[in-house]
Amino acid sequence: MTGKERIKATLNHTDPDRVPLDFGGCAQTTIHVSVIAGLRDHFGLEKRLVKVDEPYTMMGEIEEDLKDAMGVDVDAIPGYNTFFGVARDEWKEFTMEDGLEVLVPKNFNITRDDAGDIYTYPQGDTSVPPSGKMPKGGYYFDAIIRQKTIDDDNLNVEDNLEEFGVMSEQELMWLKDRVKECETSGRANLAAVPGAGLGDIACVPGPWMKDPKGIRDISEWYMSTVLRKDYLHELFDKQINIAIENMKHIYSTLGNSIDIAWICGTDFGTQNSTFCSLDTYNELYKSYYQKTNNWIHENTEWKTFKHCCGAVEGFMEGFIESGFDIINPVQWTADGMEPKLLKEKYGDRITFWGGGVNTQSTLPFGKPDQVREEVLRSCEVFAPGGGFVFNTIHNIQAGTPVANVVAMLDALKEYNGK
Repeated sequence: MTGKERIKATLNHTDPDRVPLDFGGCAQTTIHVSVIAGLRDHFGLEKRLVKVDEPYTMMGEIEEDLKDAMGVDVDAIPGYNTFFGVARDEWKEFTMEDGLEVLVPKNFNITRDDAGDIYTYPQGDTSVPPSGKMPKGGYYFDAIIRQKTIDDDNLNVEDNLEEFGVMSEQELMWLKDRVKECETSGRANLAAVPGAGLGDIACVPGPWMKDPKGIRDISEWYMSTVLRKDYLHELFDKQINIAIENMKHIYSTLGNSIDIAWICGTDFGTQNSTFCSLDTYNELYKSYYQKTNNWIHENTEWKTFKHCCGAVEGFMEGFIESGFDIINPVQWTADGMEPKLLKEKYGDRITFWGGGVNTQSTLPFGKPDQVREEVLRSCEVFAPGGGFVFNTIHNIQAGTPVANVVAMLDALKEYNGK
């Protein structure tokens, strides 16, 4: 099987020839740039600077030679702009705090304060206040909250719609070129649908916007799910209509050359609970997700991808009823997310994309033999009958030993060789 055939088989809940593998397919299934550099050295690949594909998290691009060495089955179709609103079309050299030389987007600009903290700017414009901060000694940026005073009597939903609009011809041609580049790889591809993420907390502060208006403070946003439901309903309705308009443009440009559509990264779970009740999910979010997924399933062959961290076993039925085909990252380390329970209750109706190994403890801090055991145990639960794409529980972070990443890949090969 090719990677594309393998992914399609498992998404259709049939056993592929081996468990498919994703690294780098989207912003939640990738690897910190420093670990990618270490993997390139491990596999003896050509010496070259790794691209920081997403400066927000400092996650790197996994290039063709490393995908082959790792056995990756998925290609990413990234959007034109990064999280800070700078284009991915040109690159410049950049030195990380640990001395690693990398490439960053040309218009990614930073300043440093006297304490050694690093600041970055929306669209690279250093004449406006910064929108991201990396504390001294840190490895990625935190969004800077730039909330203006909220006047509830004069809230304007258009302020929270400012970042959502119909895709430009430039953005569509960018996607078309990226898809064309992947045509001969034999892998499945994964493309993000702009604007379909409802209330994604990573996006609420608007790190790519020079002057964000509306509700931009995370605490205020969560309170709004209780106190300002009418406002959010109006916002979500308009937002999803824009997202569907974009899907129409993407489909008219690319057709079914897209395999998987990344829809939403809104997190509903914490380590041991949820951010809202299931009733709130059903009342506030579900119908809009259904509208998005229904359009896709009625008009395309795309499969739909939902990212949601945390203890969300109680939401799984809701995700399925909302029309999602895929759930990621399958955080079985959170309360109630027991792997056998998930597989038995939902495994024939939704694909688990992730959950291969714990990125909070085992992979960064364990020993290679512990990594191997955990990978084999996860595969034994999730893989039978299809509906499983191997990836970690979220991104591989800076400082993760390359030896442990290699042990993870070797354990997957071991399972697949049974």
